[in-house]
Order: sequence, then structure tokens, then C-alpha cells
Amino acid sequence: MPIHAKTAFLGSNWAKNLRVEFSGGLVTAVDSGGAAHADDIQVELLLPALGNLHSHSFQRAMAGRTEVKMAGKESFWTWRSLMYRFLEKLTPEQIEAIAALTFMEMQEAGYAAVGEFHYVHHQQGGTPYSDLSELSQRICAAAAETGIGLTLLPVLYSYGGTGQEALSGGQLRFGNGVDRYLRLVETCRKHLPAEDAVLGIAPHSLRATTPDDLKRVLQEHATGPVHIHIAEQVKEVQDVQAELGQRPVDWLLNNVDVNARWCLIHATHMTDDETRALALSGAVAGLCPITEANLGDGIFNGSVYVGSNGRFGIGSDSNVRISMPEELRTLEYSQRLRDRARTVLVREQGSVGQALYSGALQGGAQALGRNSGEIAVGKRADFVAIDRAHPALSTLADDQLLDGLCFAATDGLVTDLWSAGRHVVRGGRHIARDRIVPAYSAAVTDLLADI
Repeated sequence: MPIHAKTAFLGSNWAKNLRVEFSGGLVTAVDSGGAAHADDIQVELLLPALGNLHSHSFQRAMAGRTEVKMAGKESFWTWRSLMYRFLEKLTPEQIEAIAALTFMEMQEAGYAAVGEFHYVHHQQGGTPYSDLSELSQRICAAAAETGIGLTLLPVLYSYGGTGQEALSGGQLRFGNGVDRYLRLVETCRKHLPAEDAVLGIAPHSLRATTPDDLKRVLQEHATGPVHIHIAEQVKEVQDVQAELGQRPVDWLLNNVDVNARWCLIHATHMTDDETRALALSGAVAGLCPITEANLGDGIFNGSVYVGSNGRFGIGSDSNVRISMPEELRTLEYSQRLRDRARTVLVREQGSVGQALYSGALQGGAQALGRNSGEIAVGKRADFVAIDRAHPALSTLADDQLLDGLCFAATDGLVTDLWSAGRHVVRGGRHIARDRIVPAYSAAVTDLLADI
């Protein structure tokens, strides 16, 4: 059904009385200045919807359970040990139920698509399921239930640390050598949930694979998205430098053809030279500001990166909190706190909110391998409608709306969302919410009883 919006942001400019038609998940017509037709869905404010470029959906069930200080210094690494104990008990059914709730919440928050960085592949103890892609199929089933656009990123995770350290504990559920990993990826291809779904690859990190294994996987998959965790923690940088002789971003850029199909997740700890080199590569920096703040990762080198025309997108990573506006404002506020300045992530001049939203639109679409990021003929029909009557937005001029959304708005302003034309959020609620939430609650209750 066509959409008529009183005000619309097309991706780089604004339009009034925009009418959008779409079919087969793609935009077929865009006209502005006309009146609504009788059968149009009418909205106040329409935006191209963002893609969430980095998610570990199972971690959503951990939210609120790891905010207790342990004996000694709390850190990312103690959080990680708790995460491993948690996932040792997860069943396939629980993984699917948690992913469905996570994807639903993303859509209600304004994300039309997700990059699921999926590394839980095997049974407890590391024994593969009879079908190697059992748990990937659970992610695909959750995406099918919610209708979210999926970029599935099966993870290659071979070692527990640099120096080919053996996997242990919860890591055993991640483990694959290159041969088995390549079989897994090909099996996943058969189970993608919709025509708009994309399959990529994700070597977990330079500490969880080797240069030779990375080279082989890239040779076998010469096209499509490539995502990798890189330089999230100071210890990770130190360990990789000790093993490979260079800092992780520096090593990757000097030894691999990093280009526009790459997404470097976090890239938190970079020198200025590394930052400029990453920007010049055409790759996307995958930033997860809420999770990075929650885990104490550090602050991205944003002013140098944006000043070098670097591309970025945002992701909800651990899913401790799923809020599109808060993800964007946390990104900018972290820069302001570090630099003791305002309006940091605008290259020259103009609206900060528009720079953040537009940058995340383009970078997210690129990183997910998704034909989206603007309202235009031939693009994916990924749209989000926002309640402009809310006090946070109602008195703002059009060119202030994205500033209001990013810096003044509360959650709950999404009225409708379309993922590749699938109208899955209506009146602020996902159409499958009444089924998804009870299934999630039951699954997590059972999980906690077993831990």
C-alpha cells in the first residue's frame, strides 16, 4: 500500500507531501507535492530507516544481569567470562526466541535491517549439531518471524586468543577450522529467510584466526560483506602487536585488501595515521556506542575519521539497550566529552543530527550489503515513520527534525516501520509482539532455571 508523508527526509534532502509506491520490496515511484490518495497510508514524518550493522542477539537476555562489581577490577574481560558461562546453557529454541525479541525491538526502535554477527554454532562442549547450520537457521527463523532485513554473518572463530590459544569453556560452541567454516557458510546460504537477505562472512578478530586462515577464507569469498572485530580493547591491541608485529588496524590495512565491502567493528583504539588510512580504504567503521560505553571500551577517534571523509554506521552489539536515537547521541556525546567541544561529527558545517543520521544510513547500507539508505526508485523500501506531533519535535522546523530526534527525543516515537516493504510496526507496535514476548519470557525463564 502506498505511503503519503507530509514531510520526508529522502536521505540527503527534504520533501513535502511525498508519495511513495513500492512493490517486491523495492521503491517503484516517488512523487512530491501532491495530495494523498484515498488508499494511502498517511504519516507525518517519513525517513529512510537505518540498518543496525552489528548484533549478537543472544546477549539481549543478559541485559541487566552483568552490572555488579566483581572482586577486583571489573572490565570487559570479566564481563566476557560471565557471557561465556551464560551461553553454555543456551538451547536452539532459546536462541531463536531471544533473537526474535531482539529483532522485534530493533524494528520498534527504527531499524529496518540487522547484521547478525553470529558465532554460536555448536552444542554445549563444542560438538556440532547434525545439521551444521542448526543455530544459523534459528537466526533466520527469527528474522522470518519479525520480517527484519537480515545480513547473516557466520563467524570464523578458531582460537581462544593470539598464538593459536586453544578454545575453552563457552568458546567451544564457536569453534570451526576453515574447512568446516566454509561448509557452514554454504549451508547457511540455503536458509536465508527472504529475497532481500544477504550472506556475508565474519572472521571474528585477528586474535581468533590466523593470517593464513584469513587469507584462505577471503579467497573463497571474494564478494559480499566482510565484518571483523578490531582494536576494541587496549589488551587486544597489545596482544596482536606482540604476535603479528603491528597494531591490529595497521596490520589489517597493510596485509589485506581492505575495501568498501569491509566493516571494521569498534576500531576503538587507533592512532591518527591508522584512522586516516581506514577512512581512505572506503571501509565502514562499525560503531556501537552504547555497548562500547557499557563495556568501558574507549572512545572512537571520530573527529579525525570524519575529517578524513570516513564512513561509519551504528550497531547495538550486546543489545543491552536498543535505542536508535540514543546510539547516535551517545556517539556524538562521547566525542564532545573527550574533546570538550560541541558539534564534533560534522565535517564542515550544518546539522549534527542530519550528519549523524545520514552517515549511519549510508554506512549501514554499505556494511550490510543492502540496497537501501535513501527513499529513491530502485532502493529497498526500508522506511520509518516518526511521530512529529510529539513535543520533542512538534515545534521544530524541518531542518531541525533530525537534531530533535537525535538529541531531544525519547524512545517510542516510531509509529510505523517497513522492512523491504513489509509493514511490521504499526501504531508503535510490532505486529507479532503478542506472540514474540511470551515466547521470549518462557525461554529465558527456562534458561535461568538451568544456570
